[in-house]
Amino acid sequence: MKDDVPPPVQRQVRVALPPARAFELFTRQMGRWWPLRGHSCFDAEACDVLFDGRVGGAVTELARDGRRMAWGVLVEWQPPNGFAMRWHPGLDAAEATLLRVRFTAAADGGTEVAIHHSGWEARGAAAAEKRDQYDQGWPAVLAVFAGYAAQADTLAGLQEPLQ
Repeated sequence: MKDDVPPPVQRQVRVALPPARAFELFTRQMGRWWPLRGHSCFDAEACDVLFDGRVGGAVTELARDGRRMAWGVLVEWQPPNGFAMRWHPGLDAAEATLLRVRFTAAADGGTEVAIHHSGWEARGAAAAEKRDQYDQGWPAVLAVFAGYAAQADTLAGLQEPLQ
């Protein structure tokens, strides 16, 4: 049965920010850059993604009307180096996969942001299909993040501070 487990999805993007700033944008400001329409539980009604930054902390999507939907639970929290979480947006926790995101400093002062998404066996018969969807989806999401990161300094003065 182990041979039938789909391989991890591994994707990366490079941003021209130091790791601490990239980590902050990725986690604390996810609701500002994540393509919520089409890549969230509440779709057009989604307005934010909240990280309770600690091991055991929840990652939660927030809708405009106050509803909340669990995306998962943090199993590692190591700012600015990365985090890992049991990932199950809108699903039962028994269907959680493992998402690791790492932020590695580059020689030029930028950061490589790397996704390692595994544990597809938790999705049962749909494992291969779900893995393939994420294999196509992560590059698009990371491209949006890279675009936001490229404008981060300009946007910083236009947005309210995070609470």
